[in-house]
Amino acid sequence: MSSVASAGIAHEAYLYADPSDLIGQMAVFVDEGLRAGERVLVVVTPAKADALRSALNGRPKGVTFVDSTTAGRNPGRVISIWRDWVGAHGHRGGVRGIGEPIWPGRTPSELTECHHHESLLNLAFGSGPSWRMLCPYDTAALPAETVQRARTTHPVVSDAAGPAASQAYTTDYGQVLRDRLSDAPVEREAEHLFEMADLPAIRRLVASLASRSEAEPRRRSDFVTAVNEVATNSIRHGGGAGRLTAWWTQDSLICQIDDRGYIDSPLIGRQRPSPGPGGGYGLWLVHQLCDLVQLRSDPTTGTVVRMHLNGGPS
Repeated sequence: MSSVASAGIAHEAYLYADPSDLIGQMAVFVDEGLRAGERVLVVVTPAKADALRSALNGRPKGVTFVDSTTAGRNPGRVISIWRDWVGAHGHRGGVRGIGEPIWPGRTPSELTECHHHESLLNLAFGSGPSWRMLCPYDTAALPAETVQRARTTHPVVSDAAGPAASQAYTTDYGQVLRDRLSDAPVEREAEHLFEMADLPAIRRLVASLASRSEAEPRRRSDFVTAVNEVATNSIRHGGGAGRLTAWWTQDSLICQIDDRGYIDSPLIGRQRPSPGPGGGYGLWLVHQLCDLVQLRSDPTTGTVVRMHLNGGPS
C-alpha cells in the first residue's frame, strides 16, 4: 500500500483478478485504518460488502458501508458523498475509504463518466486533510481499456506485488468537459428550440415521454424536474434560449439540452455547493435526480447536458 499524501487524497487503484485476493487486501486496508484511529467508508457493490464484513468478522465500529450500485448509479453524485465524509471526520482522527465506481455491466456512457469521476477526485481533494482511497478494478471481468484508464486517473496503482507510481497518470481535468459525446441518433422522439415562454411546454413534453418509461412514478417526476432545471439554466446563463433533443435507447430515455453558454469548472454539479449565493446548486440537484448526467462544454460550441432516465419504453 502507498504512503499517505502530505495533504489531500492519496488515490490508489488496486488491480486484481482473484476476488479472494481483493477481499484480503481490503480487510488489511480497513484494519490498518481502524488501528490508526481512522473512520472508514466503504462504497462497493453489495457482494463485496458482504464478503468484507465476513473477513472483518462482522461490522466493526468505525466502518460505514454504502451500496455503490445505488448511491453511485450516477457517478456524478459520488464526490459529494466523499466530501461529506471527509468534512465530517477528516479533522477528527483521520479517514480512509474504499470506492468502487466501476463494476462489470456498466454501460459505455457510464464507464466514461466513472473515469471522469476518478480523475476529478484528485482535483476535488487535492488539498485539505490527508486521507487515503483504494479503488478496486477487476482485471478478469472488466475491459482491458477500462483497466488501462485506471492508470491515467490514479497516481498510484497496486496489485498483489505491491504499489507503484503510475507513469500514465494525468491531471488534464479539462478533458472531462472536452470529451466527445456519442452522436444523437437520427431518429428522435423530439427536437425543440425553446425560450422562457416555452418552459411549460417543455415540461409537458418530457413528462409525456417519461410516462412511457418503466421507471417508477417518483423517478419520472424527478427527471422532469431535472430537465426543467437545465432548461432554465440555459435561459439564464446560456444566451436566453436552448434546444431540447430527446430519444430512447433500449434501456433509457435520454433528454439533451444544448445552449450557447460555457462552463469552465469540471467539478460543477459534482460536489454539494456551499449555502448562500454562488451558483452550482441546480446542476448538483440534476445529478441527484438523474440516473446519469453527461456534461460537456466548449467556449466555441457551447454547453451540452445529456440526462438519462433508466427504464426503457413500456
